[in-house]
Amino acid sequence: MLIGEFTHTLDAKKRVSLPAKFRKELGKQAIITRGLDKCLFVYPLYEWSKFAEKLSTLSMNQKDKRDNARFFLAGASEADMDQLGRILIPDYLKKYAELKEKVIICGVYKRLEIWDEERWNKYRDEVEKDADVLAERLGELGAY
Repeated sequence: MLIGEFTHTLDAKKRVSLPAKFRKELGKQAIITRGLDKCLFVYPLYEWSKFAEKLSTLSMNQKDKRDNARFFLAGASEADMDQLGRILIPDYLKKYAELKEKVIICGVYKRLEIWDEERWNKYRDEVEKDADVLAERLGELGAY
């Protein structure tokens, strides 16, 4: 299970060290792709396979389904982890997520998210302001 929030630095070669807590579950290779809200998603290979399979079954007759498949699948890249637990973030993904030097790596159960630190802080502050509303919605879903 991937959970928690960690601050790391993106080095000059566009590599980021993943928290040791996540390395075993990710293994030596992961998939990195565009995420929602201008972050990046990082999947263990076995989770990526499940997600990609679902995307591949979407009907190509509807534009929104084609867009979803293209957004995640065309934007994906294999990320090999080096001996120091670092992965390389391709230029196009760094640009998409507007990553600067400091990044936040969040565990979101089955995937990681990589955020620019400033964007993450703004996002988190907004969500925390509405924690009561979130709790009500979770209650409606039967999850809280």
